[in-house]
Amino acid sequence: MTEPEDHPNRSSAFPPPALLSSPAMQMDSIEISTLSSEPARGQTAVALAYLEPPNGGLKAWLQILGSFLIFFNTWWLHLPLFKSPSLIIIRGTINTFGAFQTYYSTDILRHISPSDISWIGSIQAFLVQFVGALTGPLYDAGYFRALVITGSLLVVFGTLMISLCTHYWHFLLAQAFCVGLGAGLLYIPSVALLPQYFSTKRSLVTGIAASGSSLGGVIYPILLRQLEPRVGFGWATRVMGVLAFVTLLVPVLIMRDRGIPKRRRKLIDSTAFRDAPYLLFSMAMFFADTGFFGPIYYIQSFAIDALAIPSSFSFYLVSIINAASVPGRIVPGWIAKKSGPVNMLMPASFISGILCFSWIGIHSASGLIVFAILYGFFSGGVVSLPAAALTTLSPDLNRLGTRMGMERVVASLGSLAGPPIAGAILASSHSYRGVQLFCGLTVFCAGGLLLATRVVKEGYKPMVKI
Repeated sequence: MTEPEDHPNRSSAFPPPALLSSPAMQMDSIEISTLSSEPARGQTAVALAYLEPPNGGLKAWLQILGSFLIFFNTWWLHLPLFKSPSLIIIRGTINTFGAFQTYYSTDILRHISPSDISWIGSIQAFLVQFVGALTGPLYDAGYFRALVITGSLLVVFGTLMISLCTHYWHFLLAQAFCVGLGAGLLYIPSVALLPQYFSTKRSLVTGIAASGSSLGGVIYPILLRQLEPRVGFGWATRVMGVLAFVTLLVPVLIMRDRGIPKRRRKLIDSTAFRDAPYLLFSMAMFFADTGFFGPIYYIQSFAIDALAIPSSFSFYLVSIINAASVPGRIVPGWIAKKSGPVNMLMPASFISGILCFSWIGIHSASGLIVFAILYGFFSGGVVSLPAAALTTLSPDLNRLGTRMGMERVVASLGSLAGPPIAGAILASSHSYRGVQLFCGLTVFCAGGLLLATRVVKEGYKPMVKI
């Protein structure tokens, strides 16, 4: 059997079952439930699921398809804010929410301030990642199917309920909390399942799965923009809900874990607080999420304000970013098979930060299109590689779901704080330069922390795969 690419030392990656079930190991974390009377047997099965993956075959590739469709229906929500010809939108959140906010601000919620409306998307974006703190240990405890089914139902139900909303609090319940909670239940299980089926292609398959959000970020906002004038907002969102139902039914039917029995699992892995590479990596993801969405949120309003580009064209700039992000999420994953995911994530962050700085010097529509393509491609790695990188950095994959959930909580704070800070900078300075510098500095800082992660983990060895 070929050794897993990301953990060549089998003994160091997984302690023996007797050690895993010892009182000392069990006291390392906060236990949330007791689900098995045979922890050693369950932990052995978990280790075998990760250490002996099939690395191919129909069932394995079907899991990638299912994960792709989950991303298609969760992170499409993370679309930018853009400015209508008559209204400046200062803040925004998840990919498609910009299209919703413009409609809300000019029509059904025109009596509500744009700042208040943007909290619908902010809460939604925050929940997608924050809920990972709970779904991680629940996934580890064997509740994969329950999470996928419940999350899918909530996303579809919430999307359909948007069509019936008439008051601000209706949209908070349906779009912010219902859809956000459902997407959060889906997110961690969809990426944590893939290492059970792949050890030698983890970065590549994670990139393929994550590219689903880019495709969703192209299709859903265009669908809303094209249907709303023809059939009205209610039926446009119902069509989106039906599309979500059909595409989420596929992962419900085909995605399966590899028969891991329910077992003791933790809400918090306290050993992570003593793991310097993990802490540095989590800080890097916080800064990456703080600045990453800035160009996506503000490229449309920048095009209208600074370059006088018509709103009918500027709307498609985010679709260009998302389209370029499809190969940007797959190609770095393919290269990471040889170089290692951390070694790819680090330059992707540095280049994305440099591109944010270069945004300052753009003064033409053609330059902005080139920027959108380049930023979409290189920032794609910032989105797709963290899960594979965390798999590489985790000394014990039995706790991968818990650690991934903890890291996503930290990152979610960045995605919650970043857009309001950028919006405040824009509102106070009335200039996009501050936003561009803020985004560039935070994403570049993420690259520096990833460099520190690599040095702490492996020392000054540039050729070591990590």
